[in-house]
Amino acid sequence: MSVPQAREAASSLQLCRIMRPDDANIVGNVHGGIILKMIEEAGCIVGTRHCNTQNGDRCLAALVRVEKTEFLSPVFIGEVAHVTAEITYTSKHSLEVQVKVMAENILTGAKKLANKAALWYVPFSLQTVDKIMEVPPIKYASEDQEEEGRKRYEAQKMERLETKARTEEVLPPPPNTEQHTVGFSQSSLIHLVGPSDCTLHNYVHGGVTMKLMDEVAGIVAARHCNTNIVTASVDAINFHRKIKKGCVVTVTGRLTFVSNKSMEIEVVVDACSLVEAEKEKYRAVSAFFTFISLDKLNKPLPVPPLKIEEEEELRRFEEGKARYLQNKAKRLADKERQQ
Repeated sequence: MSVPQAREAASSLQLCRIMRPDDANIVGNVHGGIILKMIEEAGCIVGTRHCNTQNGDRCLAALVRVEKTEFLSPVFIGEVAHVTAEITYTSKHSLEVQVKVMAENILTGAKKLANKAALWYVPFSLQTVDKIMEVPPIKYASEDQEEEGRKRYEAQKMERLETKARTEEVLPPPPNTEQHTVGFSQSSLIHLVGPSDCTLHNYVHGGVTMKLMDEVAGIVAARHCNTNIVTASVDAINFHRKIKKGCVVTVTGRLTFVSNKSMEIEVVVDACSLVEAEKEKYRAVSAFFTFISLDKLNKPLPVPPLKIEEEEELRRFEEGKARYLQNKAKRLADKERQQ
């Protein structure tokens, strides 16, 4: 049997696509889930290409974590999204891909930075699905660059170990709930995983899952505000377990915290198999999405206060408030460093 020859490493990639009406909401803002899906596709391609530059089993880079992602500028129908992905760090069994999205108005030539994200992938063998492959090392411009990458790797590794899957069951809201309560806007989406959702391993693409999560979070935000809403940011998304073809996934979103101009929405993905003997539901993915409300000129609007009814809702609200203040302090510190 012949062994595939190693290819020359390629650690960067650029994709571009024009934004169509079916990518956007009713006022023309491209859904955050569409951008997240494009980001993941670019990361998967560059990661898989890189991991197959060595001899041995062919493999596929699987998404295991997305760091906090900021949506810096809205993208509109007719604009071209330029997605640039670059491998910035490799460990023995994982790689970091940093992605930027530039939105171009092809009528004027104006460009703006719409999004940037950092994603972590692990390569799995195509011959033995659960076999994790080694990652070929990349060349760094300097020792400092490698050391910075190592710090990011250790930080995300520690956070992933500390972050446990949220196993608490999300109960359906009671009937006839009052407007602006958690139960009033809580929403779920049920999706049967088909071949078009899956990788060569027959497991769901991370980008497909993130798109579904963003859709549900958007419904929650719209129900609470009754206005145009857009994704502002996504906290770190942790992929706890794989989702296989033939599974039914239930994506549920609920409000956890509301500030004057933003909403934090907890989104969880539960999965269970329709065809296998093991049919018990399990928690596959969890994350917090932040949305803002916009007027007709795409200017931020005040968000209606959240009416807290139960002790558990108060606990989640206080936890969300702590995350909000922490993120706000980090943004201010970053802004001061840049000045």
